[in-house]
Amino acid sequence: MNITTFAKRLFLLVPLLLSPAAFAVEMMPSPPQLAAKAYVLMDASSGNVLVENNGDQRLPPASLTKLMTAYIATLEIRRGQIGENDPVTVSENAWRTGGSRMFIKVGSQVSVSDLLHGIIIQSGNDASVALAEHIAGSEDAFADMMNKTAADLGMTNSHFMNPTGLPNPEHYSSAHDMAILARAIIHEDPTHYAIYSQKEFFWNGIKQPNRNLLLWRDKTVDGLKTGHTDEAGYCLVSSAVRDGMRLVSVVFGTNSDTARAAETQKLLTYGFRFFETQTFYQKGAELAQAPVWKGTTNQVKAGLAQDLTMTLPKGQLKKLAASMTMNPQLIAPIAKGDVIGKVEVKLDDKVVHSADLIALDGVDEGGIFRRMWDSIRLFFYGLFN
Repeated sequence: MNITTFAKRLFLLVPLLLSPAAFAVEMMPSPPQLAAKAYVLMDASSGNVLVENNGDQRLPPASLTKLMTAYIATLEIRRGQIGENDPVTVSENAWRTGGSRMFIKVGSQVSVSDLLHGIIIQSGNDASVALAEHIAGSEDAFADMMNKTAADLGMTNSHFMNPTGLPNPEHYSSAHDMAILARAIIHEDPTHYAIYSQKEFFWNGIKQPNRNLLLWRDKTVDGLKTGHTDEAGYCLVSSAVRDGMRLVSVVFGTNSDTARAAETQKLLTYGFRFFETQTFYQKGAELAQAPVWKGTTNQVKAGLAQDLTMTLPKGQLKKLAASMTMNPQLIAPIAKGDVIGKVEVKLDDKVVHSADLIALDGVDEGGIFRRMWDSIRLFFYGLFN
């Protein structure tokens, strides 16, 4: 495939991380203004932030913290460090933890799976401490794991002191960071993500409902987590899918449980009404072949390291154009994954996104005669170019 053909195939592309202002739509209304301290609306596929207000402000996250606690637990399950059916002995420290509870008994044994349900559905502080101690030995050690994981995810405005979200002046997060975490939970472990849509959980003779009111009000909503303390106000991280498009909404600091649901619904309605998302190319798909000098072959397949997924205001696809350029004089050896070119996407002659093209296969250095011949060709190529 030549560059012209590739450019035509990419004509209807948009950037992976693009501010809404770059896509000004003449008839598009302004985003809703919410009665909340901070909020973010993100597309789950592209990671594009569609709406935000104080999105990076550091605020107390209350029980939204348990999203990180549950995320680490599922990571440990997938890594084989703990098992779903492993018995966890409940310590007195876990049993005495105040706030919302799963009502586990000191000295009893509860499975990892049941504790995970108690954390996600019932928002049990006791379950959070018990599972944290089982994974890391202590709350402090688990907090270190939380902060390391937050850094790995790019959550630059978060710092955790405990697995529950109980108030601590050094315990904070942001709406944007919580959206990043929610996106990871959704994409990395669909099996455990299904727990977030469960409306109730029965344990120790007590049935407690999920506090996310949108699970009852909107059938497209399937998660994630509520939070509340006097300092934090009422918070909610939510996600919904409509017509194949998934959005993540985060609100911090509303004044009631009904308000956090209502304000979240405003964000979701706006996002689904005025934006659309599409994946144009999967990572690793061959998009072109680039010429290679002094190699065992004279071409290398080029593609993208990440999916080319975009979110944009509806009706804007036709205004976009993209082009591809290859690095000049690619000389073997070339390793798989080496950057060998670039894709640029433009809107009205302005570059709004660029992505590296990588080698999808390696190309070894050719034999001595191939290298000598290509050296001669390159010499004359340089004279005339």
